[in-house]
Amino acid sequence: MADIPATLVKDLREKTGAGMMDCKKALKECDGDFEKAAKYLREKGIASAAKRSGRQTKEGVVFSYIHPGNKIGVMVEVNCETDFVARTDDFLALAKDIAMHIAASNPGYVTRDEVPADVVEAERDVLRGQAKESGKPEAVIEKMIEGRINKFYEQICLLEQPFIKDMNQTVEDLLKSVIGKLGENIQVRRFVRYQLGEE
Repeated sequence: MADIPATLVKDLREKTGAGMMDCKKALKECDGDFEKAAKYLREKGIASAAKRSGRQTKEGVVFSYIHPGNKIGVMVEVNCETDFVARTDDFLALAKDIAMHIAASNPGYVTRDEVPADVVEAERDVLRGQAKESGKPEAVIEKMIEGRINKFYEQICLLEQPFIKDMNQTVEDLLKSVIGKLGENIQVRRFVRYQLGEE
């Protein structure tokens, strides 16, 4: 198909959030088939999510969520590259899902890079004490500690936690799938979680 109607390109851009040129190329690749082109963009996007990770994210939303019962509240900043994507239903749904997840799972940090070294060392000391009681050799103990430290990160780091709506994927997997769909780098910048009566 030589000529792709501009309206079709526009409709595909609105559905997927991908760039105009990407939409045009996808429609050409798929002989003008709208659904195939949308699928093509999604698959291509997931594959290139890692490439997007270095791109700046200056747009986005600060999303607030109050859990039913009004005892837990969350504010989360989710960033993307353009205001256009920040206003899409898919992006806002992602922000809401992440806020609900934070309310339910109470992570302490977004990524493991944010966890202070003294917190990790304190956990290592506790794990080392537990592992020594097993009577296993030192080399085995160190491996046990590393495995348990990774579990510790999975418990306290938002992106490594199993996503509450689908425990077979992590929050990071969810993020990557939306990056693939919308065609932009997306990051969870920061969050705060309030629980009634907490000090």
